[in-house]
Amino acid sequence: MNSNRAFIHPPSLSNEKSLKTLVENRTVYSLNHCELNIFETYEPTQSVPLKFNDFVVTSMLRGKKVMHLFDDPSFVYLPGETVVIPSNVEMKIDFPEASKNNPTQCLALAIDHAKITNTLHYLNERYPKEGNSNFWQLNYQNYFFYNNVELASTINKLIKECMSTSITKDVLADLTLQELLIRIIQTQTAKAINDGEYSDPKNPITQVVEFIRSNLKENISLKNLSEKACMSTTSFYRLFKRELGMSPIEFVISEKIRCAKQLLKNPTIQINEVCYLSGFEDSNYFIRLFKKHEGITPKQYQALYIIN
Repeated sequence: MNSNRAFIHPPSLSNEKSLKTLVENRTVYSLNHCELNIFETYEPTQSVPLKFNDFVVTSMLRGKKVMHLFDDPSFVYLPGETVVIPSNVEMKIDFPEASKNNPTQCLALAIDHAKITNTLHYLNERYPKEGNSNFWQLNYQNYFFYNNVELASTINKLIKECMSTSITKDVLADLTLQELLIRIIQTQTAKAINDGEYSDPKNPITQVVEFIRSNLKENISLKNLSEKACMSTTSFYRLFKRELGMSPIEFVISEKIRCAKQLLKNPTIQINEVCYLSGFEDSNYFIRLFKKHEGITPKQYQALYIIN
């Protein structure tokens, strides 16, 4: 099941003769303001410690890990997912299924502290957020999330630049690092909204999200949402896209799909009824859109819960 994960294109695995170890074999690409590490593991092992001096963005490329981080419960880590970790925080990693035929591969992008500070300062100065207490900043408590298409695309670009031999790779990587930080903050904001952890009464997006969730069966337009936010259509669209990394209508669709997924956990409900209750007028369109988002049809999704 897709579950809205966007996958990163994994680099080729290391040649067997070049492996220095079968557990977390490390290949490093160093640039001016970041260091790309590619880790590969070829045998089952547990509690492997790993720590970086800089803020690090990790993304799974192949296989499966179990992560132990902070004092939180351990969690399974799979391709299509990203974890961001502050500097000097130790993680411990289990590799329950790694083998020569099924290796794990993960990237860890360590980013220079000054680069992060300068980028956030630039964003807060040039593109300030709504409200006196809202700033562009990384949320270290919201550290695990699924990759969306934009985030995966940005990480793919960074991998390409870091592995490039071009004389311009540092310049291009610097620009892409700025984009990556923006994408991470947008993804964290969207996840906080989905998890019900975003409640800034001074931000117009808060009341717009509440309005959308209370009126999914209505015909919601950009004009409706702009009026709810007391903003012009153009200004509201820019604000929403900047905060969440998606357009208001894309968010409406994602909320309808989320509602449909909840309804489909009921094994007796009909697909046409789910279509109507989640705000879609045409069942064929609903089925196509659901499959595009989730990788399977609504009926197949419902069957997962019947089986379980």
